[in-house]
Amino acid sequence: MASPRAITKRPLLAIASRLVAGQRRSITIKQLEAAKNDRERVVILGSGWAGYNLARSLNPKKFQTVLVSPRSYFVFTPLLASTSVGTLEFRTALEPVRTRRSKYEYIQGRADAVDFGKKEIMVRETVRDPNQGLLTSRAGEAKDERPLEMRIEASQGELFSMPYDKLVIGVGSYSQTFGIPGVKDCAFFLKDVQDARKIRNKLLSCFETAALPTTPVALKKQLLNFAIVGGGPTGIEFSGELRDIIREDLALLYPQLSEHVQITVYDVADKILPMFDKKLGDYALEHFGKEGITIKTSHKIKELKRGLPSVEGGGDQNHDVKASGFTLSLQNGAQTEVGCGFVVWSTGLMSNPFVEKGLSSAFTAPASCVRMLSDINATPGSSAEWQIQKHVRTGSVITDDFLRVQLDPAAKHEEKPAAILRDVFALGDCAVTDGTQYPATAQVASQKAKWLAKKLNKGESHGTASRVQLTSSGDINTRGFSFANQGVMAYIGRWNAIVQMNNGNAVSGRAAW
Repeated sequence: MASPRAITKRPLLAIASRLVAGQRRSITIKQLEAAKNDRERVVILGSGWAGYNLARSLNPKKFQTVLVSPRSYFVFTPLLASTSVGTLEFRTALEPVRTRRSKYEYIQGRADAVDFGKKEIMVRETVRDPNQGLLTSRAGEAKDERPLEMRIEASQGELFSMPYDKLVIGVGSYSQTFGIPGVKDCAFFLKDVQDARKIRNKLLSCFETAALPTTPVALKKQLLNFAIVGGGPTGIEFSGELRDIIREDLALLYPQLSEHVQITVYDVADKILPMFDKKLGDYALEHFGKEGITIKTSHKIKELKRGLPSVEGGGDQNHDVKASGFTLSLQNGAQTEVGCGFVVWSTGLMSNPFVEKGLSSAFTAPASCVRMLSDINATPGSSAEWQIQKHVRTGSVITDDFLRVQLDPAAKHEEKPAAILRDVFALGDCAVTDGTQYPATAQVASQKAKWLAKKLNKGESHGTASRVQLTSSGDINTRGFSFANQGVMAYIGRWNAIVQMNNGNAVSGRAAW
């Protein structure tokens, strides 16, 4: 962990590094080509755990690495829950992508489409987008309340094309909303630092509104009722952090409001923390019970809408603060409506729009771009049409155990062959390895990035078609990726945690924290 002095200096270092590297901010495709020399160009889409780690690990003498992402920073996601309640400052969870020691080029944009035959990618600029100020700065004062991911998707910057020799898709994923009305527009997510900032601002707003002398008691209870949907590690950790900040800070600032605070975790499953063994799950439930956090399993969310349910006796006073909260509609036997100050949504992942739309069309690629898995040197017919193979439930890109993108024939009636796209890889939350059930976590994404970097760095960059086993991805065919589970953990509040190690051992309480 960085020292407080180092953390304080980080924003200044980030600004300085951008100034030092300023001459590269205006780099053109022509300049990229001129600087390429005899290297292969690896274009990495996404600056998350997969993309950022891979970009930093590739050998700059062998590869010209170009990182493309709408975010000019890497987010240390395990700290987002802490930053959302003020335990940590936002800057402690961020790392600038562009630094003076970067071994890669960076372009602030998002992938729009790919021509696998020409080995070109279409990139849409996000820097000059009219919503850019809302994307990266002063998020707490922005008028656009849409989630960051929705504003990025709606950006309309200019398009430009860029050739690649190798392409790595690591665009991540969005929060799964299951199409429930109002969730996209009204829920608070925990995918980026702007989400954490919005939660912190809303939390303080709820307490200030409840503290007003004109706010009736019934309305105070609604404003100070905080709902978390999702009983996985993210939802549970946020609940624990929220309980901490309320007890240790807000209860001292607003002592008259403590009796009205309620934290409730909802989950459609019959238990929380399913990835932990029963003993640890029971420990978390017991701890939450002592802390006054309510767990409601087997609860289905029907709708989320802006505005609080009407309060009897509220009169005009209720109308004045009605827009400050939300109504959560539950369907558990009889439908009920619950007034909430905010709803934090953490129920899993759904496809990134680039994966869902940009990688959905059928395409014809030269025989040199496609390889049969049964014989890596064998090529299918040049007129064959292909589609990216995707997971039926999650929509994620399916890869083989060498992280190469797998293909299906575009004609549905054809027998499914085992084919891969040469020089195209996918990793992180947007991808799933065929035949595995690796969790969509930072641990898996980081390990895949380091594995791929090692394989590419060790292999040859150039070669003839007869040596495709080496040239497509170094010595990548000698041994596939295997996830080494380092264990799973979750903070549950008040300096208590649960840890399940990869050897089956379990630790709980203060020692686990």
